[in-house]
Amino acid sequence: MSEVAKIKVMLVKSPAHRLQAHKACVRGLGLRRINHVVEVIDTPENRGMINKVHYLLKVVGA
Repeated sequence: MSEVAKIKVMLVKSPAHRLQAHKACVRGLGLRRINHVVEVIDTPENRGMINKVHYLLKVVGA
C-alpha cells in the first residue's frame, strides 16, 4: 500500500474577529485552539484552506 502524504499545521493566531469563511476554514482543518497541531491529508482542498488562512497558521512539518 502507498502511504498517504500528510501535512502538520498549527494554529498560531486566534480566528476571533475574522471573516466567517476564514473561521470555517480553521474549523474545517480541525484546529480548535491556539498552539493546537493537527495532521491533515495533503489534498488540493486542504492546501486551499491552508493558503486561505496562512496568516493564522504555521506549517510544522510535511
